[in-house]
Amino acid sequence: MTEANGPWMIMATTFSGEGAEDQARELVLELRKRYKLEAYTHEMKFDFSDNVAGRGVDRYGQPIRMQYRRSGEFQEIAVLVGNYISVEDREAQRTLQKIKYMVPQTLDPEGRGQTTQALAALRKIQVALLPDDDPRKEQGPMRKAFITRNPLLPRDYFVPQGLDPLVVEMNKGVKHNLLDSGAKYTVKVATFTGTVVLDQKKVQEYEESGSRLQSKLDEAAENAHRLTLALRQKGYDAFEFHDRYASIVTVGAFENVGKPRLDGKTEINPNIHAIMRAFAATPISAPATTPAAAGQTGYKPKVVIGIPCDIQPQIVQVPQPSLSAAYAR
Repeated sequence: MTEANGPWMIMATTFSGEGAEDQARELVLELRKRYKLEAYTHEMKFDFSDNVAGRGVDRYGQPIRMQYRRSGEFQEIAVLVGNYISVEDREAQRTLQKIKYMVPQTLDPEGRGQTTQALAALRKIQVALLPDDDPRKEQGPMRKAFITRNPLLPRDYFVPQGLDPLVVEMNKGVKHNLLDSGAKYTVKVATFTGTVVLDQKKVQEYEESGSRLQSKLDEAAENAHRLTLALRQKGYDAFEFHDRYASIVTVGAFENVGKPRLDGKTEINPNIHAIMRAFAATPISAPATTPAAAGQTGYKPKVVIGIPCDIQPQIVQVPQPSLSAAYAR
């Protein structure tokens, strides 16, 4: 599994102990071949050997140090399924229910003689204790599957921290303010940056004077504003957004990027696709002035009122002001 998967997935089951990696790989292959599901493995290690702070203090006023009852390092391998855009994804919910009732040959302890599936014995006892008419008795060995996030992605990916109050203030009063679009997604078609400075001495000089850096940001903001107005005149639903480092122009306001398909992938919203095609750069062949240049391809960006757009339009989330900052005000 990589960061490109998900961002939401189904945790089918986990394995631990000797042979866990082999059985996890077998289950992934079976889910892919027999059930036609996009399945992956992910390994995690847990270290319970260190002391941890407990409740209360000792006679010296220091936090009580405690140890786990089962100390040591443990390794588990998870099998995850699917690439879903949200927890509420209908295809994710349907697949989750199917997984709960699946009986893969890989998880059949009678056929294998043994299993490394975590808590398999406990789950078997729990099922045996259920009443005969309980529908959960019909569920398979992955009955405890659930939807989770891709653990390789940072927490901020799922819980945006909100905009800096200064950035919100910078965009206040802008006629076609992206923050006022009321949408979740939009298509970024142009980016205008200020000056990037790495020398800390120069950074300090610019912070004290503010003239040169501010002029670059002002120029970026002016270009973004002009392009937004020009696109509006051409009938596009264009917006502008400004932060500490750059200004961008976007087109469109959407609640989602598309619809989930039966294969688990997302079919891009046709309107989004049309915008991306309209603003994409045009491939051009470079002049064959040298043998090395022969066959090389470049890109000519779309130009509006003399302002070049980005080479490749991108679907982006609309920034949202911080709720905590709003309450603070």
